[in-house]
Amino acid sequence: MGKPLMIQEEDERRLGIRTKVDVLRAGIELLERDALRRERVKRWKRAAALAAATSRAVNAEFRAQSRLKRR
Repeated sequence: MGKPLMIQEEDERRLGIRTKVDVLRAGIELLERDALRRERVKRWKRAAALAAATSRAVNAEFRAQSRLKRR
């Protein structure tokens, strides 16, 4: 048998969570935000990988004409 879920007064005041359903909704919202963030990071990594070769070529081109050549 499951254990009863008790809403603490501090949580109710601080977070506005008054019912067990609110606790579940808050948890689901956090999971959704985390999933969206992971997808966004995955897209950023893919975009960075696609742009890496071009970016390296452009940087090499600028370095060849630099006035601040390393010795």
